[in-house]
Amino acid sequence: MSLLLWLHIGFAIFAIGPLTAVTMAAPRAIRTKNVPVLRNIQRTTRVYAIGSLGVLIFGIALGVVMGGGVLGKWYMTASMTLFIVAIVLVVIIDRDLRTAVRALASETPADDAQVQNGRIAAISGLLAVIWLVILFLMVVPT
Repeated sequence: MSLLLWLHIGFAIFAIGPLTAVTMAAPRAIRTKNVPVLRNIQRTTRVYAIGSLGVLIFGIALGVVMGGGVLGKWYMTASMTLFIVAIVLVVIIDRDLRTAVRALASETPADDAQVQNGRIAAISGLLAVIWLVILFLMVVPT
């Protein structure tokens, strides 16, 4: 059980933190039209998004090992639901990053990826709030 808790917390620190930071860096790369950096941000976002699934996997495994209906508690259900919502938002960010890279890499000066810039900025902020709410739900009710 202790190993599962360490893995759960480790994945949260080393995957979700960088994922949040890198998605919040994307709007600046779009504004400066820095395509190589934006490609790197997109690749990094995808890697950390896959890594962040470890938080959910080890969290569920920890809940199963603990037993006693822990996974059925309201705050666990709410945090797992918010996690799924967050992953869907990360997929939307990844899609917008791909679109922004294509738009900025093209020769057409008319498309400067401003739509993607605004959407990524808004969703990244919402994503950070969701992670904080999940953290709150994991720490306070117990």
